[in-house]
Amino acid sequence: MALKTPKGFRLHIGLFGRRNVGKSSLLNAITRQAVSIVSDTAGTTTDPVEKPMELLPLGPVLFIDTAGVDDVGVLGEMRVEKTQKVFDRTDLGVLVTDAAEWGDYETAIMSELIRREVPVVVVFNKIDTAAPKPAVVKELDDRKILHVKTVAADGTGILEFRQALLDSAPADFVNTPTILGDLVGPGEMAVLVVPIDKEAPKGRLIMPQVQSIRDLLDSDAMCMVVKERELREGLARLNRPPKLVVTDSQAFLKVAADTPREIPLTSFSILFARFKGDLTTQVEGAMAIENLKPGDKVLVAESCSHHPIGEDIGRVKIPRWLTQYVGGKLIFEHVQGHDFQNDLTEYKLIIHCGACTTNRREVLSRIMRCKEHGVAITNYGLTIAYSLGIFERALEPFPAALEMYRGASADRERHQ
Repeated sequence: MALKTPKGFRLHIGLFGRRNVGKSSLLNAITRQAVSIVSDTAGTTTDPVEKPMELLPLGPVLFIDTAGVDDVGVLGEMRVEKTQKVFDRTDLGVLVTDAAEWGDYETAIMSELIRREVPVVVVFNKIDTAAPKPAVVKELDDRKILHVKTVAADGTGILEFRQALLDSAPADFVNTPTILGDLVGPGEMAVLVVPIDKEAPKGRLIMPQVQSIRDLLDSDAMCMVVKERELREGLARLNRPPKLVVTDSQAFLKVAADTPREIPLTSFSILFARFKGDLTTQVEGAMAIENLKPGDKVLVAESCSHHPIGEDIGRVKIPRWLTQYVGGKLIFEHVQGHDFQNDLTEYKLIIHCGACTTNRREVLSRIMRCKEHGVAITNYGLTIAYSLGIFERALEPFPAALEMYRGASADRERHQ
């Protein structure tokens, strides 16, 4: 079985536009496959259709074909709501329109993508029947928004569309940040602590662990992988200390006890708070744990839809540790996959998973939404480290985040 690049590592390209403008035909043309059903009947695409592929020289991408945002009726409203959720995980937006048609719908989509700082490519489709309005083309040129003309049904303009995608790809995707390679360095070693429990998938490691190993290899660094009870002996066998010890957050306390104080220590989840989101904002969010009171509502967001088993981290362990820290019962709610509440004002804290199965854009969109609602957001590893009293040590590999935390803590003490 071929191993595929995980979705979270793919550039997410969202196709938006009215019904029946040719979004599905465009997707089929660029992928050279009949991925989406094509019909002259408006509204054929119902749920978003995903197609992973290799778009050279960019690499792995995920195209998302959406339902038309001008859909009508009760069912149409449900389709539009699902389409709107795609905005949250779009790294590069493609606005498809009939060549001669440009109105409020197109302006609204383009404005929303620009508001989110998502690059946009405009596709004037069906140019065999009409030409785009000169005033619209001039406005796009003035705003430096790339646009192409296509007839998706026969392949006209598809090469130009592909080039526009390559030219518009976000720089932070082209220059992908590392997970931990920059913290370790070429020729140096990291020790990865990987507990094997009931939720560990049989015969393989979980995604953050695998991705971290690959990231170290790509960075010309070395790694040693041990279970938590083997860490002390593993460190003793090394002729010099590793640059970093990384643990599964659930084993934080034991690993912290077995790791000499002079060796930097953090968790996979905290690494992914930096890699997939905004570490400083999520560190600040973890500090909101100090203000939680019994009866407060906390939302736990999981990117994947795994089946909880036994002592599940998001449904059992984190609620237990936070309840003990607060000294009273909290109200926990959970969402999975791409579900995420529009109104977050009822929550005192959002706790996100490491987001290994989703892309950075979706995590940043959620962080932005939390900021708009004035709600603190953090993640699993940061929550665990804070509630177990080892927060500062877990942040030592990240000087900027640590300095922010220490400064905020000093301000809090002065005002108490």
